[in-house]
Amino acid sequence: MTTRRQDSGELLDTAIVGAGFGGLGLAIKLLQEGQSNFAIFEKSGDVGGVWRDNIYPGAACDVPSHLYSFSFEPNPEWSRTFGGQSEIHQYLQHCTDKYQLWGKIRFNAEVTAAKFDEQNHLWTLHFADGGAVRARAVVFAVGALNVPAYPNIEGLDSFEGKIMHTAEWDSDCDLRGKRVGVIGTGASAIQVVPEIQPVVESLSLYQRTAPWVMPKRDGWIPPRWRKLYARFPLLQKLHRIVQYWMFESTAPVMIKNNWMTRFGEKLGRRYLARMIKDPVLRDKVTPRYALGCKRVLLSDDYYPALTRPNVEVLTDGIARVDEAGIVSRDGSHQPLDVIVLATGFKVPAAGAPFPIEGLGGRLLNDDWRSGSEAYLGMTVSGYPNMLYIMGPNTGPGNISVIFYIESQLRYIMAYLRHLSERNIAALDLKAEVQREFNDRLQTKMQNTTWMSGCDSWYLTEDGKNTTLWPGYSWQYRMQAKHFDPSIYRSQRRPMSVPQVDVELGEPATSSS
Repeated sequence: MTTRRQDSGELLDTAIVGAGFGGLGLAIKLLQEGQSNFAIFEKSGDVGGVWRDNIYPGAACDVPSHLYSFSFEPNPEWSRTFGGQSEIHQYLQHCTDKYQLWGKIRFNAEVTAAKFDEQNHLWTLHFADGGAVRARAVVFAVGALNVPAYPNIEGLDSFEGKIMHTAEWDSDCDLRGKRVGVIGTGASAIQVVPEIQPVVESLSLYQRTAPWVMPKRDGWIPPRWRKLYARFPLLQKLHRIVQYWMFESTAPVMIKNNWMTRFGEKLGRRYLARMIKDPVLRDKVTPRYALGCKRVLLSDDYYPALTRPNVEVLTDGIARVDEAGIVSRDGSHQPLDVIVLATGFKVPAAGAPFPIEGLGGRLLNDDWRSGSEAYLGMTVSGYPNMLYIMGPNTGPGNISVIFYIESQLRYIMAYLRHLSERNIAALDLKAEVQREFNDRLQTKMQNTTWMSGCDSWYLTEDGKNTTLWPGYSWQYRMQAKHFDPSIYRSQRRPMSVPQVDVELGEPATSSS
């Protein structure tokens, strides 16, 4: 692993920010095409992104393992239908090993700003350690689920017990025999609650909104099947295809908001009724919004855990936290030893992850103030040679994020290939292309279940959905399949290559 201050004189063809699925996938594709003048900049000390950081009990994926992996690097040894955090992290480490990427990754290299040099057509990345590097193209593969969201609750800092966010789990904290309060009922909550419930003295679950929960049907993959997958790779590929179309078939429930959505809700209520017999508890955890408006959660053990005698679901809302516990709005006080914040992440619905300066000194934070947008979630007008992996409106509502990532890798490689083979210094997306694309996208978004009236992390404060793709994943792949240079303004590279000792620009500063 490489950890060093970045060299201000270094000039890369491509700088990749982030060593999760997106960053590693792009690095593999570059190496396969014989491109070696690139580097991955990772702010932490290991690969894996969200699967490195989220070590809370029960952390796992809600997409089947065979689907939640690179199509070009199948893993016949998945132990469960839905992979757990540790196994997915190991898979990414395996990919890094196999494709010899460790030497291409700069660890503990936190990017604090990025600036485009219009004269030399180069990007400068500035780092927290004071270093900087230059690159002809920069690809941001930073993901959306990396900054924990902390709730704004009065007195939270006054609590004298232990407070920890699921994304910053303290493995040294022993919960056995403790009185634990869990705030939130999202994806991490439905995983952590069943895991810690058997060992704690009491578990108080503070629910603001009851989620839609469907059966996960998880289980161990028998060793004989793993042997078959290893011996006959085509069998695993066919299994992956079947899983893809099974999950893709659920897309109309979210996209249409019609009778199929109502049918899905009926199935969800039937599952709830089967799992929870107590009518009072069942009423508490019954969703009051359309299926799919918020993220649909998968679990086989969440509802059963809520029925255990040491678990209480509290729905009156939190008034404040004091030094000994949580006070609900009805005035009741719950003494606690530990508070677990299962409150998700700050998803960048609007704004950039750090100051990014493009043409004419424009800042991405300003351009995205009312909501982030790009062309196919990858390129942004006014920011030449800058690409995103899993950028605006490329989040899947029903399918594996890896399917979208691989669609984008193909497009990005064509983009970079066009830059190098045509001796082009800069490609800048035409503003009218971005505007027309996003106008069509947002028009289509209006009729989806995601816009049916609930408050979700998919939306900006103004109610704009800048997170999800409002269609089928195969439609996205078809649109991203071909790179069209005519939608970009291109500028030829000058005959003389800029020298690496050109004075570096100052870091961009955000005005927000």
